[in-house]
Amino acid sequence: MAVDKHAVKKIARLARLQISDEKSELLSADLGNILNWIEQLEEVDATGIEPLASVNEHSLPWREDLVTDGEINDQVLKNAPETAGEFFVVPKVVE
Repeated sequence: MAVDKHAVKKIARLARLQISDEKSELLSADLGNILNWIEQLEEVDATGIEPLASVNEHSLPWREDLVTDGEINDQVLKNAPETAGEFFVVPKVVE
């Protein structure tokens, strides 16, 4: 499929790109090659082939989804400059 200079300019405008005339001629050849490759892919008979979600059939191990606090409050609060109980103290930013 041939892509002319005007189509490249239109695509560049839609993508909000500024392309010179010399560059648009080079890009028209490149886009034409890409579209030709896609046309070759469309010729492949893929009937009966299931789409892939992954290239291998391995599944990830599942773990129970439990909400915990990590039970490391002391370690987390150790680096805080100021704490109040089990909470960080931060400066007031809104009056």
